[in-house]
Amino acid sequence: MAAYKDRIDRLDQLAELIPLYGKDDECPDAGRLLERAAPLYADNANQAAQRRTIQRDLGELVKSGRIETVNPGGKPLRYRRRKDGLESDPYLWDYARTTIRNIVQAESPPGQLDAIWKRLLHTECDVGLDEQKLRIVSDSQRLQPAAIRDGVLADVLEALAREKTLKIGYRDSAGKLTQPLIHPQALLQRGPRLYLFALKNDETQVRMYALHRITSSTVSDEAARRAESFDLDREINSGNADFADGTLIELVLRARGYVANLLLECALSADQRIEDEDEGSPFEIRVAATVPATGQLLRWLLGCGDKVEVLEPQKLRMVVAAQTGKAARLYG
Repeated sequence: MAAYKDRIDRLDQLAELIPLYGKDDECPDAGRLLERAAPLYADNANQAAQRRTIQRDLGELVKSGRIETVNPGGKPLRYRRRKDGLESDPYLWDYARTTIRNIVQAESPPGQLDAIWKRLLHTECDVGLDEQKLRIVSDSQRLQPAAIRDGVLADVLEALAREKTLKIGYRDSAGKLTQPLIHPQALLQRGPRLYLFALKNDETQVRMYALHRITSSTVSDEAARRAESFDLDREINSGNADFADGTLIELVLRARGYVANLLLECALSADQRIEDEDEGSPFEIRVAATVPATGQLLRWLLGCGDKVEVLEPQKLRMVVAAQTGKAARLYG
C-alpha cells in the first residue's frame, strides 16, 4: 500500500514538472524530465532503470489523460500537460480569483471584505445571487481588453507562481523588438491592460512590461531574482504603476455639481479636507488632499470638465489649463 501511494505521489509531482504551454520543440522529453525529477527516482541508482521507470510513469500519465505527447511517433517523445479549460489551469484560476478579490476590495464598503471573501472562496456556496442580481461595473468608459497572444498570460502566471525566469519577445511602443530574459515580480491589471513588473537580464531596476506587447514567451527552469525592497502595494500607492515617479502633491481644487457630491461621498485620500465655498462663488466646495502625481489624476481632472478648478499646485493648474485650452480650440 505504501509503495502504491509513493508511486501516486511520484506521478503527481512528475505531472507538475510538465508545462501547460510552450512550443512543441521546447516541451521536455523523458531525459530532460529525468534531470529535473532526479530526486523522485533516486531509489534506483542505475540510470537505465531510472529512464525505464520515468518512461513508464509518462506512459501512465498519457494513458490517464493528464499529459499528452506533442509529437506522436517522434524521437524523443515530448510532453505537455493537458488542459481542459480554466478548471485544470491553477495559474489562470488563481488569477481569476485574485481579480475577483481585488474588484470586491476596491468596490465594497470598508470592513466587509473579509466576510465577502470567505464566502466567495467556497465554490459550492449558493446564496441566490447570480449575474442577473449582482454585477460590478466601472464608472469610466469601458474599453475592450488589449489582445494578448495565446499562452502568454498563462506563461507569465506560471513564472510568477513558480518564481522562474521568462524568456520573451517584446515589441515596444516604437516597434523595436528585443528578446530579454526577465525575472517576474508582480502582475498588475490597470483597466483593460495587464502589466508585468520584472527585472531585465542582469539589471537591478524593475521595469513594467505590457503583456499585449509580448510576442513570445517561454518559462525557463532558472530561478527568478527578487528585486530588493520591491513592494507591489507601495508601487501602486506611490503612482509608479501609472508610470509616475512616486511624487506626492498637495492638491487643492474647487468643485461643483456631481463632482462636489462625489467628493463628499468618496474621498480623494485619507487626509482629504473639505470647506464650503463663500457665498456667491461659482463653486460649492474647496477640497485639499495629498495624492500621487499620476497620469490617472490628470485624466480624472480633465474628465471632470468645468465641474472642477485646480488651484494648487500651480504646475498642475497650468497643465490642466493648457490641455483644456487645446480641447476648446478643437471645438471652437
